Amino acid sequence: MKGLFAWPGYSSIGVPYERPARAKGTTKFNFWKLWNFALDGITSFSTWPLRVWTYLGAAIAALSLIYMSVIVLKTILFGADWPGYASIMSAVLFFGALQLISVGILGEYIGRLYIESKNRPTYLIEEKVNFNE
Repeated sequence: MKGLFAWPGYSSIGVPYERPARAKGTTKFNFWKLWNFALDGITSFSTWPLRVWTYLGAAIAALSLIYMSVIVLKTILFGADWPGYASIMSAVLFFGALQLISVGILGEYIGRLYIESKNRPTYLIEEKVNFNE
């Protein structure tokens, strides 16, 4: 609900109140249900988890390309420790980097489609003023 209340962008304030004790029974919300509720709140109103994975994928891709160049240079300068290791690792790291970047880009598109599919208006009108009167 906090995401839904904050979505229009209006300023909001907290209203302190004293909540009465539960009249009957105990709560059915355990840790796992609360965790899933929090994840729903984060993913329903934000695409930042997708963007984090995009950046993480790009960083891992950059590190893997650097490591790939180290392996190739080491093989060229000092010879092969194990025959075929440099070529196989280079191919695995290169295609792994491409996959991580591709998944990040697809995640961005899916996040934008998700936001667009909610069909929320671009703006809200707080008050309509009639100038003809």
